[in-house]
Amino acid sequence: MDEVVAAVEEVKKQWNETWVQTQEHVKSIEEFGKSRNASGEKNSLPRLNGLAQDGLAMLDSLQFKLDVLAPQLPTYDDIESAQTLLESWKQQSRSLRLAVRNANLQAKANMRKAAQEERELLLGGGEESTVRRRNLQTKAGMTSAAESITESLRHTRQLMVQEVERSASTLMTFEESAGVLKKAEKEYKGHRSLLMRSRNLLSTMQRQDVLDRIIIVVGFVLFSCAVLYVVSKRIGLLKLQQKVTAAIKAGMFREAEFGPGPQPAADGVNIARHHNIVPKAMNPLEPAMHDEL
Repeated sequence: MDEVVAAVEEVKKQWNETWVQTQEHVKSIEEFGKSRNASGEKNSLPRLNGLAQDGLAMLDSLQFKLDVLAPQLPTYDDIESAQTLLESWKQQSRSLRLAVRNANLQAKANMRKAAQEERELLLGGGEESTVRRRNLQTKAGMTSAAESITESLRHTRQLMVQEVERSASTLMTFEESAGVLKKAEKEYKGHRSLLMRSRNLLSTMQRQDVLDRIIIVVGFVLFSCAVLYVVSKRIGLLKLQQKVTAAIKAGMFREAEFGPGPQPAADGVNIARHHNIVPKAMNPLEPAMHDEL
């Protein structure tokens, strides 16, 4: 069997069951208040109406399902049959709603009639009237206690609903906080690599700074040594130049005093004068002195 056909059959079965149950509820509403215990059954009338309204809502839902499934049936005859059945269901649903309304009117009439009979009994004399009043007082006390308990339960239910709403709000806040924390964690993980690179760069810069300082200090020391060396050399050369100049001057003075030319010795060997010795001794130093200057 096709799935659509099976679904249509299931909807028909549910319709029949719901229709029978709703009719029973309507009948119960119509007969409500006919017995002598109508005052004790007063609280069940809203319940019966609620059951009847639930049945009507279920029937509307089944009508909608059949309306959706009808065009999907495999044959044209099945589609026509389903649409005809749908129209029949709509008429039955309207008649059932009218029956619920008439049943409620009948229930109210029964309740008024029962109240009138009850009033006549209470106003009448005799032992039956006294017993009836006592029963009504007892039922009134029980009704009051039941109403008090119902009100307490209603208040408790409201408190529970408020607590549930507060818990739901707290849970939503926790979820939002968890989402913010996860986002912050992701951002931290994203910045973590940047922080590590920055830290490595700072370490490299610190090492480069120390190396630059060492190079500067070493260069300054070498420059100072070179300066000291040059200065010491210049001071030594000046002193040597002064000595050479003084020696030349002394030689020239002696030559001017004694006259030029060598003096012959007894053995025939020429003896050089002091001014000839000093220049010859100083001649090897002249190129070096010139280079230093």
